[in-house]
Amino acid sequence: MKMQKFSRRQMFKRAAAFGGACAGGSLLSSRLVPLLASPTAEVHPLAAKAPHFAPQAKRVIMFFLTGGCSHLDSFDPKPELNRRQGQVFHKEKALVASPWQGKPRGESGIVMTDLFPNLAEMADDLCLIRSMHGDHGDHFEATLHMHTGSNGSALPGIGAWVSYALGTENTSLPAYIVFAERKPYAGAQIWDSNFLPTYHQGVQITPGNEPIPFLKRPEDNPSHLQKRELAMLHRINEQHMRTRAHDQALAARMLSFQTATSMQDLAPQLFDLSGERDETLRMYGIDREDRQSFGWQTIVARRMAEAGVRFIELIDTGSNQNWDNHSDISKHKNLARKIDQPIAAFLQDLKLRGMFEDTLVIGCTEFGRTAYGKETGREHHSKAFTCWLAGGGVKRGHVHGSTDELGLQIASDPVHVHDFHATILHLLGLDHERLTFHHASRDFRLTDVYGDVVRGVLA
Repeated sequence: MKMQKFSRRQMFKRAAAFGGACAGGSLLSSRLVPLLASPTAEVHPLAAKAPHFAPQAKRVIMFFLTGGCSHLDSFDPKPELNRRQGQVFHKEKALVASPWQGKPRGESGIVMTDLFPNLAEMADDLCLIRSMHGDHGDHFEATLHMHTGSNGSALPGIGAWVSYALGTENTSLPAYIVFAERKPYAGAQIWDSNFLPTYHQGVQITPGNEPIPFLKRPEDNPSHLQKRELAMLHRINEQHMRTRAHDQALAARMLSFQTATSMQDLAPQLFDLSGERDETLRMYGIDREDRQSFGWQTIVARRMAEAGVRFIELIDTGSNQNWDNHSDISKHKNLARKIDQPIAAFLQDLKLRGMFEDTLVIGCTEFGRTAYGKETGREHHSKAFTCWLAGGGVKRGHVHGSTDELGLQIASDPVHVHDFHATILHLLGLDHERLTFHHASRDFRLTDVYGDVVRGVLA
């Protein structure tokens, strides 16, 4: 067979584009292990690790509504707003009634509005935390805070911390995957590994015809030829690495080629819904050819969870707008319609597949909204908002904490973002005070030097 010839420049260009598609990924050949760990190590650096104590959950699915979803119009409705509609309240801004009325749901009687009608039907499986509060009222800082615990500077995200602590259940896939149609506030640094080893960072999936760039093998580069190219590149990198054994960035770049090779075979299978039952697709509200909707993202996330990915985040950045509705809070309606059915279907699907009890599902946003605003909108509000948990280890049909009659101040059982993170790690069997990484002459942790586990939400 005639061998195809490439110049040195062409070979490296082709290899770099291919490996860069999953840079920071998580598959490592056995030949690379000694270079990344110790001279005698035989364990994959992302192999599953034992938690500090028996976990309630094995994996995490996190839904993040970027822009600040209003707690007053969803999970913490306030009848007093309707009674005082139009009353001038703060800096000549009037109180704004909610377009959605709250009513008791399920056997638990949790009061929720119809903004998320399908999710409201799952009230008996949810654990609402109505007393969340953070430190920032700006999107960038608040988004960074919710993901990294940082008060402004970039630090490793929660998914990277979980990857570092627990590894993955499938070393042929990344430990941490992020679905994001476009970059949220604070950008890709919210899923970055920062000072943690680079292979703990999230791999972004962009909904559409090419979820991972350069994943498809070029027609003029058949599998056997690609393997020879990568083997040669690997040998060159190994030679270079022998004198730079502690260079984590170099090690991660070498690792990325291994991840990309694995993803070329596995990712198309995970993205392909041809094997899903018709009733399952109807439950999520999608068709078989879908490759972009939030429903498609959610069902693929379930498939990835089944395949062993440890931490998956779905960021709802919106097609044309996000949840930052200053002028008209009724715009929440179309945003909610897009994600409500898929999220509720996901919870139902986990239950049907016996995965609900050991999967922690998180629903959160960077902050809530004020009771007042310009026209019919609401302003940013970090002093009180709602996040929710479901699945592994949390109480069902439960409300933790409360706010005052206008949803502006916490009335009972406050939960700071650091407490929220400490609780998530606890459910995964991790002591947030022991989960540390030594960097820049100090031991860092996700919760900084703060945080208490919220015992009131634990089952």
